[in-house]
Amino acid sequence: MKDLELAKETALIETILFLEGDPIDETKLCRISGLSRDIVGKALLNLESRYEEADSGLELSRIGGGLIISPKKLYWENLKDRYGKKSESHLSRSAMETLSIIAYSQPVTRSEVEAIRGVQADAMIRLLIEKNLVREMGKKDIPGKPAQFGTTKEFLKIFRLASIADLPKLDESEAERFELEKEH
Repeated sequence: MKDLELAKETALIETILFLEGDPIDETKLCRISGLSRDIVGKALLNLESRYEEADSGLELSRIGGGLIISPKKLYWENLKDRYGKKSESHLSRSAMETLSIIAYSQPVTRSEVEAIRGVQADAMIRLLIEKNLVREMGKKDIPGKPAQFGTTKEFLKIFRLASIADLPKLDESEAERFELEKEH
């Protein structure tokens, strides 16, 4: 009887994750489902082990502090051109370069981005804010108090990152470029 009960609770959690569409944390899963944190934790473990099976094309991903059902990374590479987020696929090379600088250097000011890119960044930063990939994270404590920018949870979701620490590592020359030019 207990196994049947846990199976139903697991199905409920899976349904909530499917319907939400955006990453959701365990506290919110408890509130929506009416289940205890312990039961939600067991249900999530059940889903993870079910999705690890070879006949499943899905996985439970942690993105920006929340959980989401997503295609397995193995299959996503083949599918992202058709099913990927429009925000990712419609970014110009300039926008991607600006986004990369912000992601790796955050928090970073507009003038610091411009120093690294070598061109004005106002339009690209505005575009990235409109697409909810970048947001203002406060002001830098220097004269003029310029705005500092960083990435959003939407950025993490689109690029399938649990946190900003999961960004691919830069090689030594790339890391130096970001750091040296930022200091000017």
